[in-house]
Amino acid sequence: MELRQLRYFVTVAEELHFARAAERLMIVQSAVSQQIGRLERELGVALFDRTPRRVRLTDAGAAFLPAARRVLDAERDALATAAGFVAGRESVLRVGTSRGLGDRLERILEELGRLAPDTRAELVSAATQERLRRVADREWDAAFVRGTVELPDGLRQVPVWQDRLVVAVSARRRPAVADLAGFAGLPLYLTPRRTNPPLVDLVLRACRDAGFDPRPGPPAGALEDTLAAFGAGAPGWTVMYAAAARQMHHPRVAFLPVPLALTTSLVVPATGDRAGSLLAACRRVAADDLDP
Repeated sequence: MELRQLRYFVTVAEELHFARAAERLMIVQSAVSQQIGRLERELGVALFDRTPRRVRLTDAGAAFLPAARRVLDAERDALATAAGFVAGRESVLRVGTSRGLGDRLERILEELGRLAPDTRAELVSAATQERLRRVADREWDAAFVRGTVELPDGLRQVPVWQDRLVVAVSARRRPAVADLAGFAGLPLYLTPRRTNPPLVDLVLRACRDAGFDPRPGPPAGALEDTLAAFGAGAPGWTVMYAAAARQMHHPRVAFLPVPLALTTSLVVPATGDRAGSLLAACRRVAADDLDP
């Protein structure tokens, strides 16, 4: 018997609906059904009566539910006890970061210092899936991610702000109007989808909505190299985060606002997380950005 099976069972018992339970758990419905089936086989009893129209607890399921809840309560108590012990002795938050956070990350660290002066953030860069794995394994306390991602069990995703995007293009080739359709004739320098699916999907969808399929540019290299090429007059365009663009000085490159944005979230453990002060810092910085 696994704790996740008990979590799935209790959630289905509360929702009496497998699809809604899966949505609450932020996993696919088939995974919920599979784990409930395994739990029933291990216990040797049916926990639910299932029909196409309804789901209800069996007598065995109703009897098992309070015990399952007690086990999950004990897990939360154990995690809280361990987290409290660590928090009392350890003042380092290990945080996975994403590219392009720009000056916003600096302001978050400053705000964290005001909110929790005894806490120091240790920042580590890694690919998205690696960030999620390390938080799930409790190696890190939190990680920044963009867009919607499939979370491992035991994590939750808390949206904190919208990251606006800008188009970067050679100042010599700057169109009269910053409209995506104006870039249809230029090659698009874009990171491979495997490295940033939410960004690539958003840009390609926006191009199609603007009435064109973008011309693929050369294989993507470092952003600094791409901007240097544009500064030298190379034809092409790319999309980057506005926060990162604000930190760059390229007099021969134009950074043009476009109506595109991605949600940035903080991923933390679903229980016993230590990132409350970091989350509060993120929200304060995001609120400052919204002030006129």
